[in-house]
Amino acid sequence: MNRDTPPSQEKLATAVRLRADRARRAQRLPSVARNLGQIGILGWQIVIPALAGLAIGRWLDHRLESGIFWTAPLMLAGLALGCRSAWKWMHRQ
Repeated sequence: MNRDTPPSQEKLATAVRLRADRARRAQRLPSVARNLGQIGILGWQIVIPALAGLAIGRWLDHRLESGIFWTAPLMLAGLALGCRSAWKWMHRQ
C-alpha cells in the first residue's frame, strides 16, 4: 500500500488477500470428504446392480424350482453391469 492508506485498510486488504489465497489453495486440493463420497458412490454403483441380479435370480429360481441356476449368472451379470457403470462414471469425473 502507499503512505496515505490508513493502517485499518492495510489490515483489511491483507486479510482479504490471505483469504483469497486460502480459497484458491482449497479448490486445488481435493477434500477427504469429497474423496470418501466418490468411493461411496462407486461402491453403490457396483453393489446395487449385483443385488438386483441376485434378487431376480432368487425369485426365478424359487418360481421355477431350479436350485441356483439363475441366481449365480444374474448376480454376475449385475456385477459386470455395475462395474461397467462405475468405470464410465470414473472417466467422466
